[in-house]
Amino acid sequence: MVLKNFDLRTSITIYTFQISVILLVFAGSGKKDENDSNAGIPVLTTTPVTEITQTSAFSGGTIISNGGTSILSRGVCWSKGQTPTNNDSKTTDGTGPGTFESTISGLTANTTYYVRAYATNSKGTGYGNTKSFTTQDSNTTINSFTDPRDGNVYHMVTIGTQVWMVENLRYLPSVSDPATGSIASPCYYVYNYFGTDVIEAKATFNYNTYGVLYNWPAAKLAAPAGWHLPTDAEWTQLVNYSGGEQLAGGKLKETGTKHWDSPNTGATNITGFTALPGGIRDVDGKYAKIGLNGMWWSATAYFSPYAWCRDMGWCYSNVITFFMERESGFSVRCIKD
Repeated sequence: MVLKNFDLRTSITIYTFQISVILLVFAGSGKKDENDSNAGIPVLTTTPVTEITQTSAFSGGTIISNGGTSILSRGVCWSKGQTPTNNDSKTTDGTGPGTFESTISGLTANTTYYVRAYATNSKGTGYGNTKSFTTQDSNTTINSFTDPRDGNVYHMVTIGTQVWMVENLRYLPSVSDPATGSIASPCYYVYNYFGTDVIEAKATFNYNTYGVLYNWPAAKLAAPAGWHLPTDAEWTQLVNYSGGEQLAGGKLKETGTKHWDSPNTGATNITGFTALPGGIRDVDGKYAKIGLNGMWWSATAYFSPYAWCRDMGWCYSNVITFFMERESGFSVRCIKD
C-alpha cells in the first residue's frame, strides 16, 4: 500500500512524542514523593548557643514530633562545616521526646562552629535548624573572685590589658523602692522588686541573674577592694579593643536569647565579657528595658546632674556612649585596679 503525502520526518516526530509521553506516564506512575524519604523521621529545633568559652558552649534541642516511633538517641552535633551531622562531633543526651540540654566541649579558641540538634528513631535521624557561634579568643583568661563583703563569686576575664568582672555587680547593702531616688545619696534597686527587705530582694531571679541597679552615687561606692567603677576612658579602651563602637556590642554581649530578646544582633561574646540586658530604673521611678538593654555607669561625671554611661541593645551590635541623670538606676561592671 502506498501512502500519499507520507512524511517520514513527521511520523518519526509523532512516534517519538508518543513514546516520550508513555515513558513520562510510566515514570510518573511509580515516582516517589519527595516527602516520603522524611516520613517518620523526628522533627526538632536547635536551642540557641550560650555560655561560650574558649573550649566549650551550651545548646540542646526540642523534639516537636517523634515521627510515630520512640526516640532512640538525641543530642547535638557540630563541625566547622555548615551542615553538621551525627557523623561529626556530637553529644548523646538521653532518649525520648521533649527538650534536652547539651554541653559542647573540645572546641578550639577563636573558631566559628556550626551546631544543630539531632534525634534518631527506627526510621532514621532528623536534624534541627543550624546555629553558628564563635569561641572566645585564646588571649582571654577567666578566673574567679569572691567578694569578702557578702560571699558573691564573680568570674573575671582579661580583655587586652584590662581585667573585668564577667557578671554585673550584686553588692546590696540596702534596697530602695524604685519610687525613691536621689542624685546625691546612694540608692540600690533590684529590677521589679518594690520592697525594702535585702534578704527578700536577694532571693529574686533578677538579682541573681542581672545583679543590682545603682544610682551614680551608689555606683561610685559599690566596688570591692582591688576593683573600681571604670572611667569613661577605660570603657573606651574596652570598646576600641573589641572592634570599635559599631561592632563591640556584638563581641561583648552574651549570645543567644536566653536573656536577650531576639534577635540579639551580632552577639558572639568572643571577648568573654558576657554583657546582660539588666534593664534600668528610670528617673520617673519605673523599671524598664529588661531583656532589651544593658546600661552601665562610668565613674566619669558630665556636668551636674549627669554622668557618662554605656548602652548595649538587643537589636544592634553598637556600644552607645551617652550621659544620663545620676539618679537613674543602671548596672555596674567592675574593672580590676
